[in-house]
Amino acid sequence: MRINKYIAQCGVASRRKAEELIRFGKVKVNGKVTQDLSTDIKETDIVSIDNKSIKLVSNFVYYKLNKPKGYITSTSDDKDRKTVMNLMRGVHFRVFPIGRLDYDTEGLLLFTNDGEVANALTKPNSEVKKSYIVHIGGSISQEEIKHLSKGVDIGDYITKPCSIELLDTSENQSKLKVTISEGKNRQIRKMFSSINKEVTFLKRVQIGEIKLGGLSRGEYSPLNKKEINYLKSLKK
Repeated sequence: MRINKYIAQCGVASRRKAEELIRFGKVKVNGKVTQDLSTDIKETDIVSIDNKSIKLVSNFVYYKLNKPKGYITSTSDDKDRKTVMNLMRGVHFRVFPIGRLDYDTEGLLLFTNDGEVANALTKPNSEVKKSYIVHIGGSISQEEIKHLSKGVDIGDYITKPCSIELLDTSENQSKLKVTISEGKNRQIRKMFSSINKEVTFLKRVQIGEIKLGGLSRGEYSPLNKKEINYLKSLKK
């Protein structure tokens, strides 16, 4: 089994994240650092990350969290900032977040120890739709909404067409629902910045068929059977 897939099936990270760990020299096979992504892992091999041995996971778990502002989406932080793992302390499995939400963004964040599901959700061509509630300062016109929906240049990338629904607007603030099929860094904030609009509130409410539901800020819950089956279907 390829080393990145092995790490993913050990519940440590997605395949893409596993490749980063390998490139950064954090992975050892039988006591020796390997940075070769083509390394093949046998049953008798001992694999470790940061000198901690890992093993294949047989019991996969899946959770959703309503992430508040003020937490970074990471399993650890060398600057001692609060991470989303601080909110998952009651989970008695080693899990990691799928994808990320910015420090100032709140809402739906998924966790698992199933690296293959994480890979299916985060790979560049997955195109799983994600919906956000967005508040911006001031009003917004239908022409501006149409312009954003077609895709805009956000500096180093032209966004794909998306769906934008105006929920409420006034002279001081507008509320919208934005659904995108990609997830570039700070993408929605940059989209509105391209038309000189500042995002004052951003909350993810849905990923594919999984909705945030009635979770309070900082609260998490295991996914139900229907939600889990949906995630597993993405691996096919």
